[in-house]
Formats: sequence, structure tokens, C-alpha cells
Amino acid sequence: MTKMLEVYKCGVCGNTTMVVSPSGGTLSCCGQPMILQVEKTEDTGKEKHVPVVEKTQKGIRVKLGAIPHPMEEKHYIQWIEVISGDSLFVQGLKPGQKPEAEFTVPDGRLKVRAYCNVHGLWTDKA
Repeated sequence: MTKMLEVYKCGVCGNTTMVVSPSGGTLSCCGQPMILQVEKTEDTGKEKHVPVVEKTQKGIRVKLGAIPHPMEEKHYIQWIEVISGDSLFVQGLKPGQKPEAEFTVPDGRLKVRAYCNVHGLWTDKA
């Protein structure tokens, strides 16, 4: 059974999908079940993936890593998202861009996640 906003990746072709309306069943791609991407919160390698949140006048700025994450064609942050209550805010990124995004979001409890095309799903520790 899938849950809302879980992220799955195909182990064959790399397609990635997020469940926004769970209804059961098994997600599959290329004839194989898709792999649930577990949210990681601790950087262990030299690349930095944990989202860093800074308050701004209009909301928040999310940067990827205390040291900026690489944004190369073969290794980059694909998207950054903020979950605030029942609202979801997403900013897609491309190689060559800065690994950061700004969001105008209401005050309150936020969950921040980012997706690296090589190392998967990351979230802040808050």
C-alpha cells in the first residue's frame, strides 16, 4: 500500500514518480516493482544533500548542503519541495543552476525535501 507523497524510482530506467493520491496496488515500471525512496537526513559522503532552510523577507530559501551540491549533467538536484500542511510547493532544477530555491510559504511547521538523481531523496532534520 502506497502513502501520499512517497517517491518511487524505477531500478531499470530511472523514472521517478510521487504518489499524490494513494489507492493501493504496487507501482511498477519496465516490468519491475518501483523502489521506494527512503528519506535520508545524514550526509556521509563529500557531496552535501541535506536541505538547509533560511528565512527570507518573503518566506524561505532552501539550499542543498552546507557546501553547495554539484549541479552537473550526470549528478544534480532534480527538485526541491516544501510541504506545509495540505500544500505542496515544488521547484524543478536543471544542471548548471544553483542548488537552491525560494518559496513564499505560510509560517508554521514545514517539511523540506530534495531529490538527487544519483543519491535519492533527502529531507531536513526538523
